[in-house]
Amino acid sequence: MMNREALLDLYARALESVGKAYAPFSGFKVGAAALMEDEEGNVRVFTGANVENSSYGLTVCAERVAIFKGVSEGFRKLRAVAVVASKDGEVIPVVPCGACRQVMWEFGDGETLIYNGARTYRLSHLLPDAFKLG
Repeated sequence: MMNREALLDLYARALESVGKAYAPFSGFKVGAAALMEDEEGNVRVFTGANVENSSYGLTVCAERVAIFKGVSEGFRKLRAVAVVASKDGEVIPVVPCGACRQVMWEFGDGETLIYNGARTYRLSHLLPDAFKLG
């Protein structure tokens, strides 16, 4: 279980990432930070920001950017995610979309924590009866 200080640090990293978002169409900028672990037990934080596309279906959420960065570096166990959004300079607590929740389940489990600056969730609460092969 992560302590509050660690969650706040993860949230601060997500907040920094908001400024890197590419959201020219919606103006809805999202930043995320994912705490991940590799097979040797090394732990690292990966950050991400949403990237919009004029073909809206090709837009990628900040949470998936952060997680996929970690996975591509060999970190395949998701421990926690912090996520934050901003619209017109106002910080907004958000929860991950369904696609992001499913990706989180692929690399995490029901105990994976999600923190949005206002509340901490367990992934099992946000995605009950999740789908997973194997």
